[in-house]
Amino acid sequence: MARLNHSFRPIPDTLAPLVEIALDMRWSWNHAADRLWEAVEPELWNATRNPWVVLESVSNSHLDRLAADASFLAELRRQVGSRHEYLNAPTWFSRSHGREKLRGVAYLSMEFGLSDALPIYSGGLGILAGDHMKAASDLGVPVVGVGLLYQQGYFRQAISAIGEQIEFYPYNAPAMLPVSLQRDANGELVRIEVELPGRKLYLRVWRVAVGRTSLYLMDSNDPLNAPGDRSITAELYGGGPEMRLQQEIVLGIGGWRLLEAVGEVVEICHLNEGHAAFLALERAQSFAARTGRSFAAALWATRAGNIFTTHTPVAAGFDEFEPHLFAQYFRAYAVRLGISIDELIALGRATRNDPGEPFNMANLAMRGCGRVNAVSRLHAEVSRRIFRPLFPRWPEAEVPIGHVTNGVHVPTWDSASADALWTEACGKERWLGTLEGLEANVCCLSDEALWSFRSRGRAELVDSIREHAAHQNATWGQSGPNSVHVAHLFDPNVLTLGLARRFTAYKRPNLLLHDVDRLARILTNPERPVQLAVAGKAHARDVEGKRMVRQWVDFMRRPDIAGHVLFIEDYDMAVASELVQGVDLWINTPLRPWEACGTSGMKVLVNGGLNLSELEGWWGEAYAPEFGWAIGDGKEHNADPIHDAAEANALYECLEREVIPAFYTRDERGIPVAWVARMRESMSKLTPRFSSNRMVREYTEHCYLGGAKSYRHRADQDGKPGAELEAWSRMLLLHWPGLRFGNYYVNEDSNEATFRVQLYLGDLDRNAVRVELYADVRDGRPPERIPMSPLEPIPGALNGFTYSVCVARARKVDDYTPRVVAHHRDALVPLEASSILWYR
Repeated sequence: MARLNHSFRPIPDTLAPLVEIALDMRWSWNHAADRLWEAVEPELWNATRNPWVVLESVSNSHLDRLAADASFLAELRRQVGSRHEYLNAPTWFSRSHGREKLRGVAYLSMEFGLSDALPIYSGGLGILAGDHMKAASDLGVPVVGVGLLYQQGYFRQAISAIGEQIEFYPYNAPAMLPVSLQRDANGELVRIEVELPGRKLYLRVWRVAVGRTSLYLMDSNDPLNAPGDRSITAELYGGGPEMRLQQEIVLGIGGWRLLEAVGEVVEICHLNEGHAAFLALERAQSFAARTGRSFAAALWATRAGNIFTTHTPVAAGFDEFEPHLFAQYFRAYAVRLGISIDELIALGRATRNDPGEPFNMANLAMRGCGRVNAVSRLHAEVSRRIFRPLFPRWPEAEVPIGHVTNGVHVPTWDSASADALWTEACGKERWLGTLEGLEANVCCLSDEALWSFRSRGRAELVDSIREHAAHQNATWGQSGPNSVHVAHLFDPNVLTLGLARRFTAYKRPNLLLHDVDRLARILTNPERPVQLAVAGKAHARDVEGKRMVRQWVDFMRRPDIAGHVLFIEDYDMAVASELVQGVDLWINTPLRPWEACGTSGMKVLVNGGLNLSELEGWWGEAYAPEFGWAIGDGKEHNADPIHDAAEANALYECLEREVIPAFYTRDERGIPVAWVARMRESMSKLTPRFSSNRMVREYTEHCYLGGAKSYRHRADQDGKPGAELEAWSRMLLLHWPGLRFGNYYVNEDSNEATFRVQLYLGDLDRNAVRVELYADVRDGRPPERIPMSPLEPIPGALNGFTYSVCVARARKVDDYTPRVVAHHRDALVPLEASSILWYR
């Protein structure tokens, strides 16, 4: 008998390979092994979709029978062989780049959504993190994840008989999760220590296998900790500000110590939101201790290896901590860093010397990272506006925030039918490389093939909807006057809409309910009926969100729309998969610009679903009439009831005049040709573009590789280049006030204009600055930054020079203004040095 490392339960030796398959969460997107687990315990597998629970729960007698089943053992050998082939095959990263260019990336996130078998996520941020890990595995990018193992995670939702949301917090028993305690080379448990006021916090470390990648999770539920501290990792986004501060100390400071303890060689630390920003402090402190450099010099050396991805579209969304609370937790840590507590708090303030300003995690992330990106093109514009106070006097367009638009891990979200269709058209390895040829191959699919595929997906969803309704009816009491009649619920031949998201005001999940009678008429039209699946959770403390949940449940129970609408309780990854695989149209109506990107609508693409969405987030980049439908004027309106009413009306009209006719207008074969044309365009062009394959390759080539090269340079010679940069920055701060402009001249002719300006540098080395001619965005023209060259010393002046440049007459000379900015060949300006002086 083989004894498992994870638990004490023995299993037959011939079945030992089941353990490695069950503990590798690659099964969450590689469904070839599903039939294996169905053979082990079909009822439990269909109920949980968790191989580890199946393996821990099946009877010994059945395991003995399977150990003697030749056909089962043959299938087991095939699956083990397939896994080993996947793990050892050449990858996009190994072929294109290799470890010599990038040794390791640590991806830190407060939540990871890999599967419902590991419920440590709440929504989009976690699902994105899970998809990032999966795509990194497929592409061979050397990523490890770092997060927290919550005893309860996020709440589970039920709907009461009267339609109210109820929250439950089931316990995540590690024995039933696909996780393993991390041990060192001597077999001892790895424990991470973090200092809290007056005590130490001990953190256990768990490892999750995610294909080629690993996810490390910390939990404080250790007997060595006091009862209150054991609950720090109890609940995702639970408790008050102090609990949140403790969790973020664990994630950031504990996260870096974990990486060192398990021996992961990391050049890049990717912070998925500002929750992990304390890592920048601990990484610099560790570097300083190792090299003897000051904390400031160490921060300059290590910062280049940190990347901050912001997902928050409003400044109020970032975590902030009152100065007294922050000082309570970090006073001793500041001593360890060799700086004052005031200097440390200033790293998290927009106005460093404002004693009343809270400590903001996003500000720390901005100052502790060498690259910052938003998660869509529109979100980058919004983020530059949010963070502009950190870069006073800089134009908003130059606030150093780029964007890498989110994507979804397609193999996780495609249905079995979609997988078969794409495999036939594009091959089995289609999501493991650079995606060339996918568009052309999908475009060759016939109308018949696409429509048959879409109809199968809808029919499978209808079966799932009826199962959900039966379960909910049983909970509410089937004989109740408001119960949904399962036998008449949904029709596999009817246009099926999906609307699922977190229920909160800015997402406007109830925009469709603005005129309930009009919506009822749309749904119950006897000639062109429509059916709608709705799902979503409101935060436990969001009273308005809960009210919106109740509105949908009440509407669903109206007798005149019976059978056309179902609100599905407990929205999770399993429910999301059913919906995105089955709906014909995904509806998304957030208030612009409050949804940074949104990824739910991306998940329908591979399954042939179309989108009808606000021109917001990713759909603002993706939308074209040949792909789907849009509402909104592309402008910001805030919370305006008049605007909401106008957009609700536009939504109804789009459904009535465009969407529904396109679905029901058929040719002689019974195929809606216009609808299928949109499917083909959406599937072929948008699916690759909004995949996590593209996203992770973009992060790798635009962020990771360059950041690793810069980090290696700054860390060389025990951080000597980083120390030189720190000295340069101190020199700038000291002498910048001595800069001043002199006279400014412009000479024009018909072809060009010559600009000359005098600059007195005071005690600054002229090589430490850059003089530019700047023109802002105007009349559709992009901003211009034109270097000016030193022409000659100013007669009689000490360290004064005349700078000059000739510019072709493409715009008015009044558009241009001379300015001085910091300059160093290794510095990231203005992210790391925001000094700027304008002529006027």
